[in-house]
Amino acid sequence: MNVKILFFATMKDKSGTDLMPLELSDNASVADLKTVLGEQMPALETSLPTAVVSVNREFAFPEDQIPPDAEVGIFPPVSGGQKQTTMVEVRTDPINIDELTKQIVDLTTGAVCVFSGIVRAHTKQSKAYQHAGYTKHLEYEAYVPMAKKKMRQVSDEIRANWPQVTGISIVQRIGILDPGTPTVVIACAGSHRDSCIFEAARYGIDRLKEIVPIWKKEIGPEGTSWVHGKYQPTVNDQGQSFASMVQKKQ
Repeated sequence: MNVKILFFATMKDKSGTDLMPLELSDNASVADLKTVLGEQMPALETSLPTAVVSVNREFAFPEDQIPPDAEVGIFPPVSGGQKQTTMVEVRTDPINIDELTKQIVDLTTGAVCVFSGIVRAHTKQSKAYQHAGYTKHLEYEAYVPMAKKKMRQVSDEIRANWPQVTGISIVQRIGILDPGTPTVVIACAGSHRDSCIFEAARYGIDRLKEIVPIWKKEIGPEGTSWVHGKYQPTVNDQGQSFASMVQKKQ
């Protein structure tokens, strides 16, 4: 059977491509896929054991079978009721915080908590090359369709934990960004400052860093370096739609 492989971040750099077709045996598992990739692309061999795999935009695990014509992502670890508003977006243009909060505010809103991540000049790159000054830019990359899906999952988890939250906005900017530029915004609205909006916004950014496939590359005077985490997804990180599909098959 044939599948489509998408590479991201360090996996893209090592493979030398962001997209390739791959032929697998029928009923091949994720573990089989990694074995084949290691044999065909030796540059990936040391990275594959910890690489995260998605199948049709959902996390997949070694024993999971891959269906024919699947879209397979390979990347390093990584980010209510009718009246409730949820807005998720991955964008290349600047983030306007006032416009974002306006979209989740209604007549019942009395407070909004906004977390905004900013590009900083002093990063690992600048510490490694102190004589060179600071990191010039950060380049953000995302597996966009899956990122949006997992951002919606984060918003669902926020609502499950804090039903008092009425509006949620999660926006990530990608591309090459200068120091001082907003990169991500998570805004949570509620009827009052005691509507758990502080806890919800903090949970949102922490969870985004765990399960949303977004990576950054530090660009400095002495070169570039991808930055990614160590978090490995578990079955608990799969969305409800994927879990329901597995249960139906069983």
